[in-house]
Amino acid sequence: MLIGSIVNGVVIDHIPAGRGMELYKYLKLDKLSCQVALIKNAPSSKLGKKDILKVNEVIDLNFDILGYIDPHITVNIIRDGEKVEKRHPKLPETIRGVIKCRNPRCITSTEQELEHVFRLADPERGVYRCIYCDTRAK
Repeated sequence: MLIGSIVNGVVIDHIPAGRGMELYKYLKLDKLSCQVALIKNAPSSKLGKKDILKVNEVIDLNFDILGYIDPHITVNIIRDGEKVEKRHPKLPETIRGVIKCRNPRCITSTEQELEHVFRLADPERGVYRCIYCDTRAK
């Protein structure tokens, strides 16, 4: 399979296999008017299989979401057909509006407009907990 090269854009690489569509949704890439390619289950020497997202435009990315999905993701910025920058997201201290608290007694269940906010409780294991009820994120 051949996917065209990017002249100016972003390549999100080393996405864990099967999580590319989730990342596509969280980053709201469907709202873009430029070309976006999702490559699923591409061979990887490090991971065995991986997903890749190619965006044919330089866009602002939410690195908190990227870090939450997997801090080993690589973001390559392409300008004039050359890779000019390579970035690695980190686990964010807090994550807002991405995951929902599953505790039915949490205030976010009754107060619908209240934003779901999780804090990083255990950086070693990547465990997040709801700031309102301390429930562990799935």
